Amino acid sequence: MDKTGLPRADVPSAFDVGAAAYDRLVGANPSYHANLGLSARRMRLPQRGRGLRLLDAGCGTGASTAALMAVAPEAEIVAVDAARGMLDAARAKSWPASVRFVHTRVEDLSEHGITGPFDAILSAYLLRNLDDPDGQLRAFRDLLRPGGTLAVHEYSVRDSLAARMVWHAVCWAIIIPTGWWRTRDATLYRHLWHSVLSFDGAARFRCRMRDAGFTSVRSETVPGWERNVVHSFLGQAPQ
Repeated sequence: MDKTGLPRADVPSAFDVGAAAYDRLVGANPSYHANLGLSARRMRLPQRGRGLRLLDAGCGTGASTAALMAVAPEAEIVAVDAARGMLDAARAKSWPASVRFVHTRVEDLSEHGITGPFDAILSAYLLRNLDDPDGQLRAFRDLLRPGGTLAVHEYSVRDSLAARMVWHAVCWAIIIPTGWWRTRDATLYRHLWHSVLSFDGAARFRCRMRDAGFTSVRSETVPGWERNVVHSFLGQAPQ
């Protein structure tokens, strides 16, 4: 593992190792689900999602899927993840027929018959773990209908010294030791620590979205201890 975390091809297998304990670990963070829900609300999906087709890119164990369901219960949702263990945990939960889970890397959607247009895409904690985030942002743009919304829910601490200090403290006091205690393997949690520190600052990621062709790009942070640590990045596919 280098200073950016695991080789990106190894990340899905690390999530497979942590899948059984993942929900318990994130459940110990009282703001985890609330902040996913905040990013979903910031997408401003109309009419409870009636008639909309949504993509949950990197759905994990389904927390982001549940956040989309809460704001758009009448939408069709396609949820994908590359880690089979995480996806199996998601599928084991109760979902309406309008939600479909697919085991695939987000780079390979078309090989599994997943094509646009989507009215909106939510990508939570995903792009930081990809080899080519710029290429994936362009792919998201092409999957969206004109004017469709992309929401990226992601850690970004590079622009704030205080946020970096909080991140170090939380990782080494809570996340890494708790992850090891639950799974006897700290690989995923050390990757999380490294990958967040090496990821874009918020200003740089907004530029990355604009360079990928998104318009009306903006970002907002979240409340609580994750202020300036977790952000909602939003943009629209060009009309």
